[in-house]
Amino acid sequence: MPVTGDLTTLIEPLKALANPVRFQVLQWLRDPEEHFPVDPAVTDPRAVGVCVSHIQAKTGLAQSTVSAYMAVLERAGLVRSTRVGKWTHYRRDEERIALLVEEFKREVGEGPTGDLLSP
Repeated sequence: MPVTGDLTTLIEPLKALANPVRFQVLQWLRDPEEHFPVDPAVTDPRAVGVCVSHIQAKTGLAQSTVSAYMAVLERAGLVRSTRVGKWTHYRRDEERIALLVEEFKREVGEGPTGDLLSP
């Protein structure tokens, strides 16, 4: 069945989140102080983000895999990157995430209880 309308802005983030590790990283970045070692003297994890090396250490995956995962999340508009010296830091794009949630509600709808996808 063909897709009607331009749903690319919704489908790409959903594809990015279909990977459980990428989904978990996005969850961790919601509260970076709780999930990553934070040194406020170095960077503010809310304003600048979490260093990719901390994300890599927490996932236990190869640096190249984590970098590829973060690139997918960034292309999908879910995170933003900031270079600090030779390191890349990532933070959630809360404005974009909120817009995606609203778009998902419009396209899929809410059930009578306010839950997405409920009958």
